[in-house]
Amino acid sequence: MTRANADRPAAEVDFGFRKVAADEKTRLVGQVFSSVAGNYDLMNDLMSFGIHRLWKRHFVASSGVRRGDRVLDLAGGTGDIAVLMHRRVGNEGEVVIGDINAEMLAVGRDRLTDRGLIDGLRYVRLNAEALPFPDQHFHAVMIAFGLRNVTDKAAALREMRRVLKPGGKAMVLEFSTVTEPLLKPLYDLHSFQILPRLGRLIANDADSYRYLAESIRKHPDQETLKQMLLDAGFDHADYRNLSAGIVAIHTGVRG
Repeated sequence: MTRANADRPAAEVDFGFRKVAADEKTRLVGQVFSSVAGNYDLMNDLMSFGIHRLWKRHFVASSGVRRGDRVLDLAGGTGDIAVLMHRRVGNEGEVVIGDINAEMLAVGRDRLTDRGLIDGLRYVRLNAEALPFPDQHFHAVMIAFGLRNVTDKAAALREMRRVLKPGGKAMVLEFSTVTEPLLKPLYDLHSFQILPRLGRLIANDADSYRYLAESIRKHPDQETLKQMLLDAGFDHADYRNLSAGIVAIHTGVRG
């Protein structure tokens, strides 16, 4: 390393409303999800009043995935998307559940195994910015409520495209920017007042849930993420808002 590079400050990225070094964000996000893993499903139900399950079902139903397909579920966490995808691809297909966090991956594996879901499922600890798969390997790559926690989102999107077969689809389900002005004050109240209190009450961890609320506000809005997909090399990109933009489904198609 040259002296000039050594003296240059490390690039900073958003960790909620704070700025931290890129490698520090990866570590801090890991701590957050290690902390919340055990209560993740319960807190999702409480935070969204159960609506997250409807969002996820719609996400999978609109995927176009068919029986026998090979699907990568990034930030697969506790397996909600994988269960729904497994029903579509059947035992002839494969759903690879990838997550950077070992605790989240273990919760998902135990949960699905307890339900008797074994065939056609594989679990891989990985970093979305450098996927350990060959080019053109998957029919679809999906990430639900995980992209905002990735340190280098552009790198992750490029990797998602790389591992897709020609004609394959990348899909991102993520909290986005509310489009209804009258809803914004209520949404802010829920995010910054109610959510941390729920975190403290249920998981004894207000800070992690305060970060999760902040990370939503720092995530790229709908048009910005659409452009990021195009910049990553996708031939076509689009999005569809759900619940007045509280969440959005982005899609990118590899030509």
